[in-house]
Amino acid sequence: MYLTRAFQIILAGALAASASQAFAPPRSVSGRYHQTAGVRTLTRVAYISHTLTDVPPTFRESSCDTEALDAEMDTFADPNDKRYSASDWFHNMRSLPNSAILREIKGPVGWITAWSTLVSIVYKCCHVGGWSHVADMMCLGSTPHSLISSVIGLLLVFRTNSAYQRFKEGRQTWEQLLNTCRDITRMTSVYEHEVGPKRKQRIQRLLAAFPYLLHHHIQPRCLDHSQCEKVKDSPHALLLSEPRSTSNIHNRVKKFAARECWVDKRSLPWCLLPDSVLNKCAKSHNRPLWVTDRLGLEFTEIPYCSNWTSRERLELLKTASKLNECIGHCERLHQTAVPLNYARHALRSLTLWSFTLPFGMVDKLGLMTGPTVAVVAWLMFGVYQIGHSIEDPFQGSLRLTDMCNSIYRDVMYGDRNEAGMRRESAFRKDGEMDNDWVSLGDAFGLGWTVKAKENMEHYTEQLVLSS
Repeated sequence: MYLTRAFQIILAGALAASASQAFAPPRSVSGRYHQTAGVRTLTRVAYISHTLTDVPPTFRESSCDTEALDAEMDTFADPNDKRYSASDWFHNMRSLPNSAILREIKGPVGWITAWSTLVSIVYKCCHVGGWSHVADMMCLGSTPHSLISSVIGLLLVFRTNSAYQRFKEGRQTWEQLLNTCRDITRMTSVYEHEVGPKRKQRIQRLLAAFPYLLHHHIQPRCLDHSQCEKVKDSPHALLLSEPRSTSNIHNRVKKFAARECWVDKRSLPWCLLPDSVLNKCAKSHNRPLWVTDRLGLEFTEIPYCSNWTSRERLELLKTASKLNECIGHCERLHQTAVPLNYARHALRSLTLWSFTLPFGMVDKLGLMTGPTVAVVAWLMFGVYQIGHSIEDPFQGSLRLTDMCNSIYRDVMYGDRNEAGMRRESAFRKDGEMDNDWVSLGDAFGLGWTVKAKENMEHYTEQLVLSS
């Protein structure tokens, strides 16, 4: 009975553990994880020098070269986003030693395996040495763990499902951000004559900077000590105001102090804003909110005319409110964790269940207790770690840099360069004639469409006459 129950647990856990590669910190083009001497090190791939997370050793003199950025940015599907099917079982098993989930849970799994092996050895020695009564006392039977395993499964399933909902909501928030930025860009391009070319360019640069600033807001990326020393004394260094709370143990009073956070003005998004605007934005504690406020000001300063009324202005102001909602959604997911009482109870219950599991299996498995318990612990703790990894989707589960680059590419074409004109051409009819569409003739079955329309009109007339 117990072996059957353990086999069911292994099968159920295998389904969840197979997602360990899918929800593991992705090996994106901006960073790949490598295992060297048992220590995880992060190696940066220099495919783009103007990202928020990567600061190049040698900086370009030109700021925000949109032509070069467009050629270097990779905003399409990453090869690591492959959907695994049943036919990929061999690849998944072969890459198991490189699993990020396995690296995170190797501590508890190792201790439980060692403990289970020790219990099985002691049990075997007691039988060989004639201490059968001691060996019998070590056997708890399969009933206790069979009853508790259902409760443990419910705890893990609830935690994983709640974490996946947060992951899904984080992706939907950035999808809304992407769609809103595209809508604003489309509307300002359609009404470019009323908005004005200079104001349109300011709006586009603010929109392009917004996702990078939101990324920095929920996941600060400042220059490290070596990088800071290179640019700190140069005119390209920018000091950001980053509040930090410190608590006093004795009087339990929290104090807020500003820590130094240096960035390079020649990297995104700082190079998108002029110094007069950048200095104001850098002093704000919530820089993405500052950008939405400035966007609201730009929208309200568009003068009224026959083609631009309060209706169009209110429509743009609503899009600024949507950007504010995206900030609030990201802050809620990032700042609000799963209740600690639940997380602690689930982890403690899983730990006690795993450490006492050998006593329920040693009488039937003998020296195979250690490997068997190791597999069960890997599956169960793997499911728990998956829930922990995707609980905050902005700490590795979502590749925010790629999303920021995608928004940048769709928004920043105001410089009229070759890369930007690929979308700008949709709003220009230069070199096009109305007769160009007529000259297509019946290439797309237009004749059949007209004939079908005539037949439908005739059929409609017959229905009217019959009624």
